[in-house]
Amino acid sequence: MRVNADFTKRVAVHFDRNDWIASPAAGVERKMLDRIGEEVARATTIVRFAPGSAFAAHTHDGGEEYLVLDGVFQDETGDFPAGSYVRNPPTSSHTPSAQEGATILVKLHQFDPEDRTEIRRSITGDSNLQLFKGSREDVRVLNLSPGEKLDLDAVDGLELFVIAGSVQESDEEFSVWDWLRLPPGARSTALAGAEGARIWIKSGHLSQMI
Repeated sequence: MRVNADFTKRVAVHFDRNDWIASPAAGVERKMLDRIGEEVARATTIVRFAPGSAFAAHTHDGGEEYLVLDGVFQDETGDFPAGSYVRNPPTSSHTPSAQEGATILVKLHQFDPEDRTEIRRSITGDSNLQLFKGSREDVRVLNLSPGEKLDLDAVDGLELFVIAGSVQESDEEFSVWDWLRLPPGARSTALAGAEGARIWIKSGHLSQMI
């Protein structure tokens, strides 16, 4: 399966215009943002767990990174409420579930193979945060005031995900849970909407895909 797999092109996916697709696990649905592969895949996905649903135990050969958007996501290491940011490095494993239901943004098989950094932290609050910085990626959460401009310099590629509020880029509006991917070498500007915006940005990680 290949979804938005041409990394030389700008891609925009709007949450409300993208259908939920059932996964192999009962009660677990997903909206695919990009994907190369079948069930074991390099993928960026919004996943929704119905109350009481779970995935079978599995190993993250290429790592797993996720942001909890709603509800409480769970595994053997604890409960992760909305606003939790987690990095499970390559070779880690777990059995995810959501007793009360949860929605997450998750990225799979996109780590440096040598990365063994494990992160569990909250992004709640009003501050700008650097969540992770490695040899080939930088992950941040930024707050934009109403009307504030943000230069998007995608030297090695960039992804933007709207957590709250809205932004405009290339005359296109992005609201809550919308996603934008800019290819390596692109330059653009995001303009926050009337209520400002809180955005998750990942950069520097896509040059190896083209």
